[in-house]
Amino acid sequence: MSAGDLENDGDKQPVLVLSTGLKKSVPVAEAWPEVERAECLARGAALKWASGVFCRPEHLERLSQYRKRESQRTTSIHTRLKSMVQSYLEGVGWGLEQLREARTELKEASHALKKAELESSQNTEGVKFLERLREVSVNHYQLLAAVSNLPRLYSVRSMVLETERLVESRRLLEAHARLMELERWQDDILWQLHGAAGMSGSTLSTEDQDLVAKYFSGVGQLVDALGKELWAVVSSALALARQNPIPFVSAVRIVEREEALDQALLEERGGTGSNSRPLPPGRPRCWRTCFFQVLEEAVSARFRSVSYLHTRGPGLAGHLSALHHGLMADLATVRHLLEHCVPPHYRLTGAYLRASHHCLHAHLTQVSSWDLESGEIFAVLNWVLHIYNSPDMMGHPELVTEMEKEELGPLISTEGLVQLQNKYVQSVRKSVSEWMHKALQVELQDWQRDQEPDTDHEGFYQTSLPTIITQMLEENARVALMIGESLRDQTITMGLYEMENLLNRFREALVEFGKEHRKNPSNNKNKFYLHYLLASISNCIILKQSTESLQQQQSSRSAGQLSRTPPNPLAALDRAVRRACRLVMDQLLLDLQPFFPSLLTRPWLVQGDPTPKLCHILEHHLELYGRVRPPCRQRLQEEAQWLIVVEYVRALMQKRLVCHSTEERKQLAQQIVQDEQLLREIFHGLDGEGSVPEVNPLALLPVLADFIRVKDPGMLTLEVSGLATKYPDISEEHVSLLLDIRGDVSRDTRGAVLDQLEQSAHPLPNGYRPIFTDILVPPSTMVFCLPTAKCA
Repeated sequence: MSAGDLENDGDKQPVLVLSTGLKKSVPVAEAWPEVERAECLARGAALKWASGVFCRPEHLERLSQYRKRESQRTTSIHTRLKSMVQSYLEGVGWGLEQLREARTELKEASHALKKAELESSQNTEGVKFLERLREVSVNHYQLLAAVSNLPRLYSVRSMVLETERLVESRRLLEAHARLMELERWQDDILWQLHGAAGMSGSTLSTEDQDLVAKYFSGVGQLVDALGKELWAVVSSALALARQNPIPFVSAVRIVEREEALDQALLEERGGTGSNSRPLPPGRPRCWRTCFFQVLEEAVSARFRSVSYLHTRGPGLAGHLSALHHGLMADLATVRHLLEHCVPPHYRLTGAYLRASHHCLHAHLTQVSSWDLESGEIFAVLNWVLHIYNSPDMMGHPELVTEMEKEELGPLISTEGLVQLQNKYVQSVRKSVSEWMHKALQVELQDWQRDQEPDTDHEGFYQTSLPTIITQMLEENARVALMIGESLRDQTITMGLYEMENLLNRFREALVEFGKEHRKNPSNNKNKFYLHYLLASISNCIILKQSTESLQQQQSSRSAGQLSRTPPNPLAALDRAVRRACRLVMDQLLLDLQPFFPSLLTRPWLVQGDPTPKLCHILEHHLELYGRVRPPCRQRLQEEAQWLIVVEYVRALMQKRLVCHSTEERKQLAQQIVQDEQLLREIFHGLDGEGSVPEVNPLALLPVLADFIRVKDPGMLTLEVSGLATKYPDISEEHVSLLLDIRGDVSRDTRGAVLDQLEQSAHPLPNGYRPIFTDILVPPSTMVFCLPTAKCA
């Protein structure tokens, strides 16, 4: 039945035409309700369009144009619909025709199958006859195989025994030839049994396989025995090469035969089909791979006997040296003897290099994990980084090419080298710390000696401390540089940290040394207290030079690799030097202290005492300061100048001497000038090496003398102005005391001078070192002051 056609007869109702030719009138709305809905929508859309187009009477003039256009469009749509329906109907007709043809072909095939079934049932008797013929053929084949294999089967045991004797006597080539013949017999018998089973339509039974395997069990034992002998020969190849290389050559030839046989069998019987001949038992043997495995095992056996106890201390360096010479001797044997006993594709030298490198890597990794001392770690690092790749070892011109071909990695990984270097630095640090502690203890014992410190070739005081420390750090840096710059930088950084710690302890020891001396200054044990303080300062100068030298040796990139605060031994040195200089000045003050109460008194004014004695002690101290290395010698001389001037002015400020006349003021000024000249001669007579600071403290004494010598008190305002300009730290209290010492200044003049001082006050310039700030003014003894007068 076809799908049907839609026809439209003028204004009549559309009807559904069936393929049977019968017409059944069916209202379109009842058959397809969607048509009515579409028609309504179309009419509504048309009305809406027409109301928009013909909204005015004059638009009706174009009605005929719109009617013609819509008629053409409707005709085009009807034409396309008819064409589409016609195409659809043609396709349905073609499909029905194909189905009829297929049904006809199926009927023909069914008839052919029935005919074949009838013919097959008629041949049943013939098939039974062929089955009986097959059984007879299989029995005949088995009997033929048994008859042909009987001589071989009877001779198997005798051949196995004979082959065993050949193996034991190391006649390896003959033994292998007999073994190959036995294996060929076994393979032939298995294949014949397999073929017989295949002819009978079954597979080879497990019992038959076990029977053959049991009968030829001696063959498998012979393979194991021959392999054992072969690998024994390969393991001792280095010794045989020097004595009798024939067994090694025979072993290589057997390995190559086996490898060639494996390849041939795999190519011939590598298929998986039912007719493919199976591989013989134990194939493939891969004896060439075993050859290189045995070679590597022989190399590793040299390292297995090495224990921790055999390689401790100096033994480790000797062990590494023995490895060096043994390995190079073995490589020479391989290159010059064994390489000629094997095929070129073996590349035996490269294989031996690879095996040796891997074994050395494992051995050195084990050695690195031990608890090694610094000397042992150095031996390992030096051997790994320098000796192993040197021209005397793997960098040999004849080995470089092989090393490049093998692309061997490093003996110790980068992480392992870093860990080993860190262990080396920690071990050296422990040793350095112990030696520094011992050196400091020796230094403290030297301070208690009843003799002067030693002097160097230039006459400067020194002790053994800086020499020990400097040599130790320089030696450690030099040794570390033999490994590499990175280790040298780490070692120097470690040494600088330890130097800083030592100097901090050294400074604390100086403080304790000074405290003990102050408790009992007259103790005979402290007779050379000052000398050892000066020696300590010289030691610090030497250590500073050593520190700067070490810092200069460091590479620039090492500073950015520190994970913590970098060491600062120079700051610790500066603190220690400052403390030692302070103690030296304290001792100078202690020695001069008995003479200061007698200064600027009436006896001093008349007789000049005790200035000569004071100068004598000062000269003695300055002479000792000459035993200190520059620049601390000049620093001590400067500090001595400041100290003597400060104490001199402080004695003046005590008002022990108040002038009562112009003559006394003149005499006082002259005496101060004379004292200044004596002191100046002492400081400038030190072998022409006296230090003159930017603001010479001795220049203060003539200025004060001039202030006291002025005859007219009215000129004091000018004097105090100049004084304030030169020494801006002078205070009203200091000037008031100077006016009191003059003894001739009226209250008005005093007020004018102090007012001028206040007006002349200047801020302290940069680089100016205050001197009056260190001079404390004694409290005033005045108990009452008039409110109308200015207090001095």
